[in-house]
Parts: sequence; structure tokens; C-alpha cells
Amino acid sequence: MTKHESDLRRDLIRVCRLMYENRFVAATDGNVSAKLTDDRLLFTPSGVSKALVTEEQLIVTDMAGRKVRGIQEPSSEIRMHLAVYEERDDVRAVVHAHPPIATAFTVAGVSLAPCVLPEVVFHLGTIPTSAYATPASPQGPGVVRDLIRKCDAILLDRHGTLTVGEDVFKAYFKLEKVENYAQVMLIARQLGNVRTLPTDEVERLMQTRRQLGITGRVTMCMGCDVSGMPGETGRIRRTRKPRGK
Repeated sequence: MTKHESDLRRDLIRVCRLMYENRFVAATDGNVSAKLTDDRLLFTPSGVSKALVTEEQLIVTDMAGRKVRGIQEPSSEIRMHLAVYEERDDVRAVVHAHPPIATAFTVAGVSLAPCVLPEVVFHLGTIPTSAYATPASPQGPGVVRDLIRKCDAILLDRHGTLTVGEDVFKAYFKLEKVENYAQVMLIARQLGNVRTLPTDEVERLMQTRRQLGITGRVTMCMGCDVSGMPGETGRIRRTRKPRGK
């Protein structure tokens, strides 16, 4: 069911505040959008901190990104959001943020694709990293299209995260899950070992997901012996249970 515009504006502002309060964005970074109707989108404005943006500053555009209502201009990343909506009819909200730990993984060339935490596998599957594109450039949509067809959360090389959902809160909570996973992976690496889930356990998680009718799209990595990130050199191999145990 499509929300009333006033309710959707309130939800977007709440998510903006959560992004800022949880330090997933700094200054005027990040952007949020949501489907107002099948042919109208609601966008955060360009150049306004998520701590200060107001409901009145949100902009309505058509599905081509042309402004329909609003005083300011929509986010400079509007092309990337539009590409997501073009590829996914099921998506009704998009959140782009710059969570520091997840972003640092892309700077270091380390992937978050391996299947390690069961709750992450269950809800998000693998988390791939896109190729690099200059922020707000025409190349931005191209590096996310193929990945977003198959996943609800992706890392943007040196440029944060992109998460999607059936509503703006679901898209935001996926951002929280990605950054929490990055923090766990960072600590595990500092401790000296990352153990991936056995293949049969990943399959069980996917079967449970199907049985419960969980929505969204997930993709599993192929054995966790591939990097899952352009240019990554380090590999993490999947642990397997010994036979007969």
C-alpha cells in the first residue's frame, strides 16, 4: 500500500536522522529516496546535512528524475537511485550512505562477500563490491545495475553503501546490518582468523528463508574462494565440516 505523502516525508526524515546519529554519514553526505506513487519519487535535497534536512525540503520527481515539486534540487546521486528503480520493480526505497568501517573495507581492497555470519547470509546473502565510479557521475548507475538486480545491499568502491527495500526503514536497517557485519569482520581479522560458514549451512539458511517467505533478493558467493571485489588480492576460503562429523 502506498503511504500518504506526509507519512512518507516523515519516514524519510526519521531515516536521515538515524543515518546521521549513527555516523553513517558526515556533513552533507548520503541520500535517501522512496516511491511516492508508481510514477513519482521523493528525494532528499542536494547539499543539506541529514541532521538538518526538513520534510519541506524533500523534492518530488518523476521516474526520469525531473523535478515536479520542491524548492531545492534533488541529490546529485539521483542517477544511481533511478537506475535501481529501473532494475527493480519490487524496490520502493533506496538508501546511500558512507558508513566508515564498510567503506574502509573497499579502500583496503578487502571483500565483505564471504558468507560468515548466519543472520547476514539469511537477510542479505553475499555483499558484493561494485567497480569504482566517480561519485555523481554518469558512470555511477552502470556499476550498480548488474549487482542490484541480484542483491539488496552492495558496497560502492571507496564510496559507501547502497541498500534497498520495500520501504525506507527496511532499506535503512540493511545499512545497519552491513556496517555491523563490517565491524565484526574487522575485529575477526585483527584476532587473526575468519571462519566462513560451511556450504551445507548456507544452503539450510537459504531453505529456511524460502520457507518463511522472506522477501528481497540474495545471492550466494561461489564457495567463498573468490574475492567478490574488483582488484582484491586476499582470499578467504570456506571452511568445510569433516566427513562423518
